[in-house]
Amino acid sequence: MPDLEPVRILSSAHLADGPHAELSELEFGLIIAQNAFSRWVTRCMAAAGEPDLAFNDILVLHHVHHRERGKKLADICFTLNYEDTHVINYSLKKLAGLGLVQGEKAGKEVLYSTTEAGSVLIDRFRAIRGRCLLAGIEGDLADGASHAEVARRLRMLSGLYDQAARAASSL
Repeated sequence: MPDLEPVRILSSAHLADGPHAELSELEFGLIIAQNAFSRWVTRCMAAAGEPDLAFNDILVLHHVHHRERGKKLADICFTLNYEDTHVINYSLKKLAGLGLVQGEKAGKEVLYSTTEAGSVLIDRFRAIRGRCLLAGIEGDLADGASHAEVARRLRMLSGLYDQAARAASSL
């Protein structure tokens, strides 16, 4: 029986020709993982009682609640790696309109924090996450050290892609 080459699972075979062909396979994994993660987050939030929040809104809400300290718009953008402040500003206004976050002037800046309603919603999200997501983690997926290593590598890759984006912008 002849040795068979493993089949690469990718969406753009033309990008897998040449050096670092495996990167195209990784990129396809990122695409489908990001879409699955986005779908999960929005459905979890809907189950928690807020079906009208978009993916970005949910990420912003969770980050504003992070460590229960006020956050500046620029810091939220920086941490979540958003280049366009208007996208995050739109989410903050939407969340404020729903009574989930509030802004408080601090000098020239506005510090955003979650309201009581925002905190309660996040607690419901967390409970549903525990029931629907965490309860299914077993076997290889239960390896916390492996999760930390994947997270580290993803942060390294984000730097690579950010640098490549800067290079492409200068062409």
